[in-house]
Amino acid sequence: MTPSRAERADPVHVTPNTRARYRRILRFAAWHLTLTWWFELVLPRLGMARMANRSRPKRMRRFAQRFHVLAVELGGLMIKVGQFMSSRLDVLPPEITEELEGLQDEVPPVLFPAIRILAETQLGAPLESVFAWVDQTPIAAASLGQVHRAHLLPNDIADTGLNNVVVKVQRPGISDIVDVDLAALRKVGGWLSHIRLVSKRVNAPALVEEFATTSLQEIDYLHEAANLERFATEFADDARVLVPGVVWERTTRQVLTLEDVTAIKITDLPALRSAGIDPAQIAPVFASIMFDQLFTLGFFHADPHPGNIFLTPVPTAAAGHPWKLTFVDFGMMGEVPPATRSGLRKLLIAAAARDGKGLVAAISNIGVLVPSANTAELERAMTQLFARFGGMGFAELREVDPREFRDFAAEFGDVVRSLPFQLPENFLLIIRAMSLTSGVCSSLNPRFNLWDSVEPYAAQLLREERGNIVKDVATQMLDAAAGTFRLPKRLDGLLASLEDGSISVTNPRLERQMVRMNRMLRLGVGAVIFGALLISGSAVRADDLVLGSVLMGVSVVPLVFGFWAGRRRR
Repeated sequence: MTPSRAERADPVHVTPNTRARYRRILRFAAWHLTLTWWFELVLPRLGMARMANRSRPKRMRRFAQRFHVLAVELGGLMIKVGQFMSSRLDVLPPEITEELEGLQDEVPPVLFPAIRILAETQLGAPLESVFAWVDQTPIAAASLGQVHRAHLLPNDIADTGLNNVVVKVQRPGISDIVDVDLAALRKVGGWLSHIRLVSKRVNAPALVEEFATTSLQEIDYLHEAANLERFATEFADDARVLVPGVVWERTTRQVLTLEDVTAIKITDLPALRSAGIDPAQIAPVFASIMFDQLFTLGFFHADPHPGNIFLTPVPTAAAGHPWKLTFVDFGMMGEVPPATRSGLRKLLIAAAARDGKGLVAAISNIGVLVPSANTAELERAMTQLFARFGGMGFAELREVDPREFRDFAAEFGDVVRSLPFQLPENFLLIIRAMSLTSGVCSSLNPRFNLWDSVEPYAAQLLREERGNIVKDVATQMLDAAAGTFRLPKRLDGLLASLEDGSISVTNPRLERQMVRMNRMLRLGVGAVIFGALLISGSAVRADDLVLGSVLMGVSVVPLVFGFWAGRRRR
């Protein structure tokens, strides 16, 4: 009887050969979660936020370096996690993204004899009787499999019309490794679910399960081949896109044979320029194609990192376009349900129109904000954000005076943090696809401005949804008319509330004053704790040198707390 996915991922089923791997992942996660808890939650509450802020870049760099080592040594899903972090140029600090950049290219290949055994077992025949030639040196070694060039036999050439192919073979034993990694990630997700700061924003176990589903699909090459053909059908009439053909007769769950479409890697800037192609012209086309997948088709490539996208020069006369974007590796695909897709389209239109209120309404409809959230202050924050920073690309944002960002954060930071944000299910792949798209576009053109692509695409969506917009406008007019008739009554209610003193006002600045008063109170508490620990340590040290020294050492923490809290009070 084959165990279920949950049974295979349970730590009880981790074999002796993989137990060390499981424990190593958990030790790494536990240590860095503890460090994050200490520096980001404990120290700020002790009045030492400045100390935590000063050490943050160094800590981020050290974390990325250690994860880099862990991912390269373990491979498996750890490479996938590292890839995701390296792509978040728009969110994660450069200390992390730069260290993890190129992580995929560092995966060591499996020796060909092991690949031969697995391929021959899957295909049911020696490689010499299945292919005319197979290159023993892989052209790509990924975390879950590796790719070798090959030539088909004459009969297969006649049937498929293809000669040069690539054969993608799974890494031997990768299924067991994926199970162990998922077991570890499920454990970490369980830890995160008990941290209120995380659990109120995101259902970490649900996200892990979403990641588990896509990972298990990714090691089923029949599923990948079906995804590829569906994607090819969607873009059959698009002159900008090229997709390889599948050789089904030489494809199984662990072996995938495809047309060889290897060309120029999309981020190989010197090769692109040598071919007479301006990398800056590729970025808006790539962004537009990804927009089509997410906002129109609802079926999208969820792993568009540079290793999975080539640029293929073609004769202009033959294709109507001087080059095509060639997508490969369709193991990780995502689907956007119609309701979510509609919400994403409205979000894109609102962003292009710099409509703060419309943006907040869209993210509420998608499910990023819980229905009970009071969004008035967030709407004001988004409106001012658009007014000052709207339309800027990443390069322009880097040139803005940091004091402007600090002023904005001081005014609206408490508002944003207090809102009940959450990450809906099925959103992990959407975020991954958009973050990778942003990273690739920034690599092609450091001054790439996403707004330049968003605005024309949003205008196109507006034209397509003109009927819906007319309906929305009519609804808004009716609402406005109804509001006008209700206005006198609402004014009477407001005056009554003012008279009886029952009006409630939300003032983030007043709340910050209360926080400062709390810090002053903690000054006295810190001093008392410092004295108690120091005296206790001195008394115990005579009988127990270790315990006494520890108590005296720990007393430094409330001492520093008192110093910093005192400075803040003055």
